[in-house]
Parts: sequence; structure tokens; C-alpha cells
Amino acid sequence: QVHLVESGGGLVQPGGSLTLSCTTSGFTLSNYAVSWYRQAPGKERELVASINSAGYAADSMKGRFTIYRDNAKNTVYLQMNSVKPEDTAVYYCNAQKTAPFRRDYWGQGTQVTVSS
Repeated sequence: QVHLVESGGGLVQPGGSLTLSCTTSGFTLSNYAVSWYRQAPGKERELVASINSAGYAADSMKGRFTIYRDNAKNTVYLQMNSVKPEDTAVYYCNAQKTAPFRRDYWGQGTQVTVSS
């Protein structure tokens, strides 16, 4: 059975750091691209960062966030640095494979609140 579980969220001061974890089971993580998304109240869900099966990573946060994976531990991480109040959102982990057909697996999300 497929499971993705996010953890590591919480309250953090502006300018601080936080690391989120996405632990997975029930599928071969090394064959999947993984992304972090976030959604704040009243806003659309947006892509934060992605890493493909070859380990190539990209992010939308101008270098403040870093995504990395440990396939041996079936875990993907999001390191968040220099956080801002606008980073406050529920963060979701997504695993995706496009061949031979598209599959998407989602976690339940973890809340990140950036506030002084």
C-alpha cells in the first residue's frame, strides 16, 4: 500500500530555518520524481521544488529552499532557509511517474507557520 507522510512542520521565526521530511512506502521511490507543493488559505496550490529520478533538482524559491532525496531511506527532504511570513502554508509531498502511465501519489500535508 502506498503511503507518503510529511513531517517537520511547525512554527518558525522569520529568517529562520526548517527542514521538512516526506517518508514514503509501497513503491520504488528511485523511479519517481518528487515535488513539494504548498497551499495557503485562499490561495492556489503552488509548486515549491522538484527532484527527478536522476537527482536533478529545481526550486521556485530563488535558492532559499533545497530539495534532496535519500532513496535508501525512502525519504525526500525540503530544507527551508531564510523563511518569510509568505511561506506560511500547508506543504505537500508528491511523487510522480509518467511511464508507462501517469501515477501521482500525495501525502496529507504538514503545516508551516512563519511568524514573529
